[in-house]
Amino acid sequence: MDISTKTTDASPPAPQPATTGQKSKPRGATRAGDRIFLGLSRGSGILLLVVMAAIAVFLTYRASLAISKDHGNFLTTFEWNTNLLPPSFGIAVLAFGTVVSSVIAMVLAVPVAVAIALFLTHYAPRRLSGPVAYVIDLLAAVPSIVYGLWGALILVPHMNGLFGWLNDYLGWTGIFSWQGGAPRSMLTVGILLAIMILPIITNVSREVFRQVPQMHEEAALALGATRWEVIRMAVLPFGRSGVISASMLGLGRALGETMAVATVLSPTFDIQSSLLDPGGGTFAQNIASKFGEATQDGRDALIASGLVLFVITLLVNGAARAIIARRKEYSGANA
Repeated sequence: MDISTKTTDASPPAPQPATTGQKSKPRGATRAGDRIFLGLSRGSGILLLVVMAAIAVFLTYRASLAISKDHGNFLTTFEWNTNLLPPSFGIAVLAFGTVVSSVIAMVLAVPVAVAIALFLTHYAPRRLSGPVAYVIDLLAAVPSIVYGLWGALILVPHMNGLFGWLNDYLGWTGIFSWQGGAPRSMLTVGILLAIMILPIITNVSREVFRQVPQMHEEAALALGATRWEVIRMAVLPFGRSGVISASMLGLGRALGETMAVATVLSPTFDIQSSLLDPGGGTFAQNIASKFGEATQDGRDALIASGLVLFVITLLVNGAARAIIARRKEYSGANA
């Protein structure tokens, strides 16, 4: 027998090229469970868009009815008289009060929330950070009416000392001048809103700081950086977009807060030059206080103001999403 013939016959068969059709389609894509889940997920997304569109159409339609009957300018009128014939109303005072109270809340809440988040993630021992974080989570679950009752019964009576101090040392600016009235003003509302949005900003910022890559901090320590220098050079730059997004979420709640503001504020349809004088109003507070006794035209007018608040809230949330999209690595996916 020929040796070369035996060797050739014993050699393994050449591998056959794999067909491309078998690899292009995953095996689990045709399962019934996957198809059902895909349909439910897609349907949920479409349903959400339909609901948002329906809300926008409803608000726009009812707002157009109200604005067509408005005797004043909807954007600049300093009054809200929907029972007149013809009615006269505008959102100038409401827009001013909503923006001012929200800005005060953000100025007070954001630095404190970021400081608490940094303390819990980089300074506090584990046996302390856990209970403190749990308490902050509980604060986020407190209903707004409870905050409002606390603000009316506890916060407002104790604001006289702060208002007097601001009037003595900063009253010359006009912004902090006080005539001695009840401290149910925009500053009080801003302080209450700051307390309410503090847990939201703190929780989101804490999770962002926890996702900072460990190698970044270790590299800074290896170069001789102190604890604060590590935070300034590694932690804060990495979590900047996350902190901004958390702040935008807090701003969204401050803009739409209703019962707490209605409980604390003494509303009037005028713009005060001082933050300590009672008066002013917000979109949500005005809707909550006037909707029950409003006529059909009055409700349409309130819905028109709600449309403005709806647009502002969408812009705030869209800005937050845009900030997140600018820097996706803050989510920790690349850590």
